[in-house]
Amino acid sequence: MHNQTDQRSGAVMRFTGWGGGYRWGGTFENLFDAGGRVPVFAFGVHAKQSTREVFSPREIANGSGDGYLMAMGRAIATYGKPIYIRPLAEMNGYWNSACAFNQNGSFRGAAHSTKNFRLAFRRIYTILHGGAVSTMNTRFHNWGVRRLQSSKTSLPANPFPRLKVFWNPQGFGSPDIPANSAQAYYPGDRYVDVVGDDIYDKSGRYEYDAMVALYKAHPTKPYAIGEFGLWGTDDPAFIRKIAYFLRNYKRTELAIYYESESGSIFDLSSKSSSRSAYRRYLTPLGG
Repeated sequence: MHNQTDQRSGAVMRFTGWGGGYRWGGTFENLFDAGGRVPVFAFGVHAKQSTREVFSPREIANGSGDGYLMAMGRAIATYGKPIYIRPLAEMNGYWNSACAFNQNGSFRGAAHSTKNFRLAFRRIYTILHGGAVSTMNTRFHNWGVRRLQSSKTSLPANPFPRLKVFWNPQGFGSPDIPANSAQAYYPGDRYVDVVGDDIYDKSGRYEYDAMVALYKAHPTKPYAIGEFGLWGTDDPAFIRKIAYFLRNYKRTELAIYYESESGSIFDLSSKSSSRSAYRRYLTPLGG
């Protein structure tokens, strides 16, 4: 990105599936290493190099993934510097196995309900931030889910703002039905540090109003654009719109252009007008 736009990014995002950095895919230490920038560590529920779901939201809510989450929490504490953790992003998109609905709007069943997603996200948030296990177990008991199975009396504390757990739906659901709205998956203010949206320009079409609506729906939360990009199109108007958002919606603290690598459909090297607009409007806002 720097050689195309002269931007010196302040953050870098890494993606992995469930267990990445722990059971496979290198170590947390390496995945958190962002070359002096702030890491944004994004993980989903799929298996290594596969679309197979490791755990459903109900299984995560009931503790099936606790070993991975506790290992991640320890690694965050060892890292000891600011970090974003972005679990199960775009959960209201049918392509995501954590979604409650199929593309045609049919329900995937109780294990994937929005209620179980909310409980799963709360559990992820609670374990990663750490603290007394007894306090966690009281909370889990009150939710009606399995207690943490650990011999430890406490987990490493990762307080906000050093750790920011990032809830990142799409601003609108796919399928776009009321039951699959972003808000249907919201775990509550207590269990979210940053709210965000992903926005892509596909041939001049993008859901800007949905991004604004999500920002306004959470007036007490820092905001982020978890992913934005040009989906095979050269559209400087989109770049100017993103810059307008960043200048005028002041709680926005993070915006990540997706896959600027050479050969990617999102790469700016083949989008000269957008690349020029990026340098003019977005580069001065970066870092």
